[in-house]
Amino acid sequence: MASMQKKTRLLTLFVVVGLVVGVLIGHFFLWNADATPEQIQAATGPWKTAGELVFIRPLTLLIIPLVFTSVLTGITSIGDPKRLGLLGGATLTYYIITMIFAVAIGVTMGAGLKPGIGIPEEVLQHGLQAGADVASQRAPTGSAVHGLGAAWMSILRQMIPTNFFKAAVDGQALSIITATILLGVGLVSLGKKSSAFIEAVESLHETLMLIVQWVLWVMPVGVLLLVAWAVGSIGLPTLASTLAKYIVIVLIGLALHSLLVLPLVLWLAGRVNPYRFLWSMKPALLTAFGTSSSMATLPVTIETAAESGCSRRAAGLVLPLGATVNMDGTALYQGVTVIFLFQAFGYNLHFAEYLVIILTATLAAVGAAGVPGGSLATIMIIITAVNTTMQGQEGFHPLPFAAVGLYLPVDRFLDMCRTSVNVWGDSCGARIITRIAPDVEEEREKAFA
Repeated sequence: MASMQKKTRLLTLFVVVGLVVGVLIGHFFLWNADATPEQIQAATGPWKTAGELVFIRPLTLLIIPLVFTSVLTGITSIGDPKRLGLLGGATLTYYIITMIFAVAIGVTMGAGLKPGIGIPEEVLQHGLQAGADVASQRAPTGSAVHGLGAAWMSILRQMIPTNFFKAAVDGQALSIITATILLGVGLVSLGKKSSAFIEAVESLHETLMLIVQWVLWVMPVGVLLLVAWAVGSIGLPTLASTLAKYIVIVLIGLALHSLLVLPLVLWLAGRVNPYRFLWSMKPALLTAFGTSSSMATLPVTIETAAESGCSRRAAGLVLPLGATVNMDGTALYQGVTVIFLFQAFGYNLHFAEYLVIILTATLAAVGAAGVPGGSLATIMIIITAVNTTMQGQEGFHPLPFAAVGLYLPVDRFLDMCRTSVNVWGDSCGARIITRIAPDVEEEREKAFA
């Protein structure tokens, strides 16, 4: 145990060093305020490509098989399908409550502190021009124009796949999870006849976790390369320009949720020291910051959670589902961002619009892809929902999707921050569920008694 803790501390130190060095390289060697977008891409692109080859692609390779084995071993180890219903209900309740809290914080701060007021006209026009091409490529189409209904339909379609293998090839984790849950319940109901298959899956899961430990030692290099690319593309001066108030409000909201709300929930429901657990989860949180992807971070999150007091059963069931549907940081970010955009372009929002933002942002966060920039399409869905709510107002003109170009220059940095909050929220859920799904058989029987 002491050797494992020493290795974890050493790895964390290497990751922090990689993070700092990446920021310095990006700012002092890659960023050029006078460069064109093409020149910036030429300078920073190789760093992104190297980071993906060294770190992101190996992790991504493990995601789908790890989701399958984690969920399946978690379900089969629980045994009784009735217990699975209790765990699933508790997990989903936690997800919904914390996401509503998160988006409520975002909406409250956006409505009260008004980050979009006072943006210069030339900045708005530049944002519209920058966002026009992106919006045309990512704007919702077909049934998606109905906003709230689109968020529901997106979730339902992912939950009910038509082809398991196609879903695996397409990386649709929610589809894999629901199909695997069904398979796990079937295996449990079959009894001893399924024991050979379950043992094979357990062996595969242990093998995958061993590979994850190997990949972890490449993480400092991967974080350095990806952070250098992000800072070199954005430029630290951009973070302190006209969008500074918006950035600060998002960061304060994320800090409130991650350092106050989630620890309080963890302390009340999990009966553990939340800040000690937060400290022990730092390898996963730093990985999330460097990769901006909760799905790419999933292998690290599962391994770190298991070493930080979470049961293998809880980690295997809660974390893959959380990386897909539990997006506290994204929900908060979307709430602030949509209000920011409407304020910047001169719209007055009222209680009805704020309520629509809370509901739609919560659902849209569930359907958001756990990959870098995955929230862009969901931001457009929320914009559509607010536009629909305001249609009856005299002289109203819908906010164009191209408005997203206003926040795109800083989206990468904020994506890194909100992804860390997403992973922290998932980890808290796994630690709470450990109380009713411990690894020790006697404790598990007592918990379900």
